[in-house]
Amino acid sequence: MSYIKKPKIIRDNDPRNKLGMTFDDYEGVMSTLCAGCGHDSITGAIIQTVFDLNIEPHRMIKLSGIGCSSKTPAYFASQSHGFNSVHGRMPSVATGANAANSELLCLGVSGDGDTLSIGMGQFSHAIRRNLNMLYIIENNGVYGLTKGQFSASADVGSTAKKGAPNSQIPIDPCTVAISLGATFVARSFSGDKDQLVPLLKAGLMHRGFAMIDVISPCVTFNDHEGSTKSYMSTRETKREAVYTDYIAPFTEIEIQYDEGTSVEVDLHEGGKVILRKADDSYSPQDRSQSFKSIKEASDKGELLTGLLYIDESQPDFTETENTITKPLNQVTFEDLCPGSKALNKLLDDYK
Repeated sequence: MSYIKKPKIIRDNDPRNKLGMTFDDYEGVMSTLCAGCGHDSITGAIIQTVFDLNIEPHRMIKLSGIGCSSKTPAYFASQSHGFNSVHGRMPSVATGANAANSELLCLGVSGDGDTLSIGMGQFSHAIRRNLNMLYIIENNGVYGLTKGQFSASADVGSTAKKGAPNSQIPIDPCTVAISLGATFVARSFSGDKDQLVPLLKAGLMHRGFAMIDVISPCVTFNDHEGSTKSYMSTRETKREAVYTDYIAPFTEIEIQYDEGTSVEVDLHEGGKVILRKADDSYSPQDRSQSFKSIKEASDKGELLTGLLYIDESQPDFTETENTITKPLNQVTFEDLCPGSKALNKLLDDYK
C-alpha cells in the first residue's frame, strides 16, 4: 500500500464546503492501483460525497479487509480514523467500532472476494444485525491481487483473460443482502458518478446497514471481450431501476417530476431520498418486487442499477442491542467500573 502523500496545492479560488475545507482536504495518499482501475473512480465519488455532506474527518471511520478494493481507505480522508483488517473480517471490526462510538459515521470498503468468499459469514451477520454502516463492494469479478482468478461474483459464461469460461453460479450481493434483511441496497457502476454520488450520500446518512454493490472493472484481468464486468459490457447492459437524488437537511427541495412518478423517503438524520421511477411499476420499498426485478434483469443479461431497496422502519444494531450511545472514551471510570457489588448483582441475574 502506498504511503506517498499527494502534493497539496491550495488555490484562492478552490471551492470550499461549509466547514471551509477544500476537495484536497479529503484526499489521501497516492494510489498504487493500475491506471484506469474503477476503484479509483469510486474513491473520487467517496471524496465528492463527504465533501458535499460537510463531514468533519474526525467524525468518520473507514474500514477494509484485504484485496485491491481494501486499499481504497488509504486514498481518501487521510485525517479520518481508519483500520485495515484481516481478509474478510472487516464487519466484526466495524461492529466493535460502532459499539464503542455510535456517533462515528462508519464507512467500509470491501471487494467481491473479501465479501462473498472468505468474508461471507461476517457480511451476513452484519446485515442481520442491521449494523449502522455504509458497506461498499468494489465488484470486478476477479481476484486482482492473485492474478485474475474468478471470484464468487463472476457470471456463468464470463471468460477469463486467457479465455477459460466460468461455469459456477455467481452470488449476487444485492439479492443476498435483501434476503438477509438489509435496509438499504443499491447497485451502481464506477464510471457513473452522477448515479453513484447520490447513492453514497443516501447510504452514508441511512440509519442501519446500507450496501452499495459497485461494478468496478479490473483493467488488468477483467476488461476484455467476453467479460461481463468489463467497461464495455457494463455500459451496454446496465439499466436504471429508479433515478435517485439525495436532499440534505435544511436544503430547499427544487426538483421537478411528473405526478405519480416520484416518491420521497425521509431519512432519520433529516435528509430525504427522492426517487424518480424509470419504470412506473418498480417500487424500491417492496422487498418481493426488488427480488423479482433483479432476477428478471439478470435473466435478460441486464444489470439493474440504482436504489433497489430501502426500509427506514427497522431499528439498528445500537437500538436492538440497547448499547450505550455515549462514546466509551467519554464514559467515567465510576460508570465503567461500578465495583464488586454491582458486578455480583449482574452475575446473579445470569444464574
